[in-house]
Amino acid sequence: MPEALNAALALEGLVWILGATTLAGVVYGFAGFGSALIYMPLATIWLEPAFAIAAFSLSALVSLFTVVPRAWHVAEKPAVFTLIGAAFVSAPLGIYLLRVLDVDWVRIAVAVTVLVTLAALMAGWRYATRPGFATRLGVGAATGVLGGLTGLMGPIVILFNLGAGARAEVMRANTLIFLTLISILVLPQMAAQGILSVDALWLGVVMMPVYALGTRIGQMLFNPRREALYRQVAYGIIALAGVMGLPVWQ
Repeated sequence: MPEALNAALALEGLVWILGATTLAGVVYGFAGFGSALIYMPLATIWLEPAFAIAAFSLSALVSLFTVVPRAWHVAEKPAVFTLIGAAFVSAPLGIYLLRVLDVDWVRIAVAVTVLVTLAALMAGWRYATRPGFATRLGVGAATGVLGGLTGLMGPIVILFNLGAGARAEVMRANTLIFLTLISILVLPQMAAQGILSVDALWLGVVMMPVYALGTRIGQMLFNPRREALYRQVAYGIIALAGVMGLPVWQ
């Protein structure tokens, strides 16, 4: 057995990390986002943030087989690929900042932004028109930077989709495909900047089965006819992101 795999299996807090990974998968399979919001606050109790982000990004590979196929037929693919392209270009900046900055203050700024935006959405704010190409580029670029820095790719995109007023099924599919693909595409960027270590790779492999199980369970729970419930859950997860993003939990 590889030494790095032995090290992953011997990690302090591994049971809690795997539990958080399973719950993250359930949320992701149901809502189409939110997995990192569940995983990161707990995982970073035991792991360095960069290590936790790298391992979790690798575990996202299983979503290609568990939840993406069904979502693929529903998603607005040109819009999603615009977001992915912009995020892919900007993510290296976020990864670089993760390496060189104290992320606590950045997480505070992200948390405040998320909570303020959520309050606006719950108050009834919506886009007056359908978001265009330039708007999607901006949203994707901002998501790439903040996601590379904090590991939280979801909040900006889901707030964007909620604000655009898409149907629950389409919104979930768009967000799910975006988050799955961008998480995989940033892996080479992490490797190039020295964040994707062998130890992180093996932990990601260990996490894959429980994450796959969680996404399957979450997918079974999702019912597109219950759009009101979906939006309530989405708002709750975003609020959790804002609160859990504060460094008081570290």
